[in-house]
Amino acid sequence: MEAADVVYTPGRLSRTVALSYVAESQLGDLDFPMTRDEDELRRAWKAAAAEVAPAAADGTAAFVTLGDPNVYSTFGHLRRTLSRFHPAVDVEVVPGVSTVTAFATALDVEITAGSDLVLREAANGRAPVGPDRMVLFKVTDVPATHEGLVEAGYDVTYGRRLYMENHETVVTDDPERLEERDYYTVAYAERPGAGERPATAAFGRETTADGGAPGGDAREELATAEAAGDGDARRTGVGDE
Repeated sequence: MEAADVVYTPGRLSRTVALSYVAESQLGDLDFPMTRDEDELRRAWKAAAAEVAPAAADGTAAFVTLGDPNVYSTFGHLRRTLSRFHPAVDVEVVPGVSTVTAFATALDVEITAGSDLVLREAANGRAPVGPDRMVLFKVTDVPATHEGLVEAGYDVTYGRRLYMENHETVVTDDPERLEERDYYTVAYAERPGAGERPATAAFGRETTADGGAPGGDAREELATAEAAGDGDARRTGVGDE
């Protein structure tokens, strides 16, 4: 980015990030209207491409985006428009860390082998039906989204402004903490009991010293469980973490 002749940004936050690496004089301005009017959007992206193309032809132009350029990013619109109207522009994509992967660490969620995970944008608080695990992006109305997801049988955890320097990161399952609208909010929704348990989950509280048999307090718990009639479940590790 430092070597670019001009650096374009799609918003104030990405502009702030860019200023950590380049001088303000290197930044270029593009207009990206917040609208669902497709005609207006197409006009804006054609204008943006017309601005970027000459800069790219004369030197190196960079476009900064948060996350990965090819995952739920405004960059995709610019790339398609350049390809259609300015095919001579050579585009190189540098991968970034997307919310798709960052959320798992921030929310302490493990996506195990064989798991199904659906990625979607939140849509006016309506809860998608079907998938057992979902990541929803751009959750601007957390209370409405939460109500719909809970009614559909999901447990939900939210993350806001994950790993953004100089911004407070919030991870919570309480929708009231996120009543204020914020575009940079993600939700992880999971139906209880979804997916297959990994083989190592069956270890429970077993030890290696005794060949995998329950030891110490675990033996006492197993004896109590057997007396209560649920020893088989304890032996197979069902319910243990």
